[in-house]
Amino acid sequence: MRITRRQFVQGASVAAASIGAPLLVSRRALGANDEIRVGVVGLGVRGLLAHIPHMAKQPGVSIAAVCDADRSRMATAAKLCKEKHHCKVHQDLDVRTLLDRDDIDVVCIATQQYWHALGTIWACQAGKHVYVEKPLGHYIWEGRQMVNAARKYNRVVQCGIQQRSNSGTREIIEWIRAGNLGKIKLVTAYANKPRVSVGKRDEPLNIPPEVDYDLWCGPAKKLPIYRDKLHYDCSFDWNTGDGESVNQGVHEIDIARWLLDIDELPRRVMSIGGRFVFNDAADCPNTQIIYYDYPSVPVLYEARNLRAAKGSKEAPRFRGVKERHAVAVDCEGGYAIINKGGKVFDKNNKLIKRFAGNSNPFTNFIDAVRSHQPEKLNADVLEGHRSTCVCHAGNISYRLGRKAGKDEIRKVTREIPAWDEMFDRLLVHLKAHEIDVDSPTITLGPWLETVPGEERFKDNPEANRLVEGFYREKFVVPEVKA
Repeated sequence: MRITRRQFVQGASVAAASIGAPLLVSRRALGANDEIRVGVVGLGVRGLLAHIPHMAKQPGVSIAAVCDADRSRMATAAKLCKEKHHCKVHQDLDVRTLLDRDDIDVVCIATQQYWHALGTIWACQAGKHVYVEKPLGHYIWEGRQMVNAARKYNRVVQCGIQQRSNSGTREIIEWIRAGNLGKIKLVTAYANKPRVSVGKRDEPLNIPPEVDYDLWCGPAKKLPIYRDKLHYDCSFDWNTGDGESVNQGVHEIDIARWLLDIDELPRRVMSIGGRFVFNDAADCPNTQIIYYDYPSVPVLYEARNLRAAKGSKEAPRFRGVKERHAVAVDCEGGYAIINKGGKVFDKNNKLIKRFAGNSNPFTNFIDAVRSHQPEKLNADVLEGHRSTCVCHAGNISYRLGRKAGKDEIRKVTREIPAWDEMFDRLLVHLKAHEIDVDSPTITLGPWLETVPGEERFKDNPEANRLVEGFYREKFVVPEVKA
């Protein structure tokens, strides 16, 4: 089901009622000294501890409303706003109620990603500017609609890929681009973030009475939950999340794209991995490697949610580096590790240069809103979409994969030395957890070839169905023609 923009505006109240969208409101022109009034949607850790304080502390900015399908979270946020930031806020259970307000200029969307697209598009249609968290969209197609909505309604829309606002990261990228380490040969993005099992229940989780579960599900399928917690662990369920390679990976892949000046999907992609050790209700991989086949410089990604070994309390390490998530850039004259700035080493592993800097994406966003100049954004919605697209492509290969043993997988990886080396690291990691890698326990995704200049795959209807996504009728993400 696809809803066109015409259906939104034809008979405004009829269209809005039929698809649940907010009505269009007037767009207030903000002067240099006008107060900017913010509504924060999604009141988990990111909304409560990042969006609210970083917005409220800026001169001329106030929190006017908070919104969450969980009333307890909303009450906590309202109390924080009153006691710490001296803002008396409206509390809106439904984002559509918040968007109907004429006392809101900016909407911060800090929900889980399956609500990002609909919230952003509705906000743009309602004349609001938007700061939306990463990853931008839950599906590739809907991310493009978010970009189109920002352009069509002339809204300032920033994605929460914060390293684009970090001065140290910018400096090390410019330094490498200038050829100071010679030609770039390989880029490896990684995330070693140990996590715990989400649990596996015999009976569905009882949804707390303070949660409006229909609103909580929104565009996602309304299904019984067999994990132990409702909220953040939904990141590891394909219905509502995308796993580590998208959730965290979008940050590192964004740095790789920025460094290499890449705007397109790779010409082909493959993913290998699985959900190991945890016998739980989640279905996203907790151990995964991905090969993004770019013609100039290959980009690889690896994610580890397990500890370094069975019984260990240590996190895995990439080449012994202490940073748990970063981008390793191998060059002719040495290598660099990029993370909130970064470090540069020569061929003998001697540290030769450091880069450090500050980051304030919220200030950058408000500056762009006040001047109504989207070009001022460090992390425009389009950049967020491009990086999220790449990450989704890797997951789509994984989701179309099948179980295989190491010998069968080796026949595929050995064609590319860097890919084979990454597979070796995967095997070492799995063996450290006493996993039988000889039997078919590892998911081998297919090579997926992309269509040049487009955001879809060649001759693969099943993959393209995952590009388009799945929506409940009351919460269909609309198609937006820019």
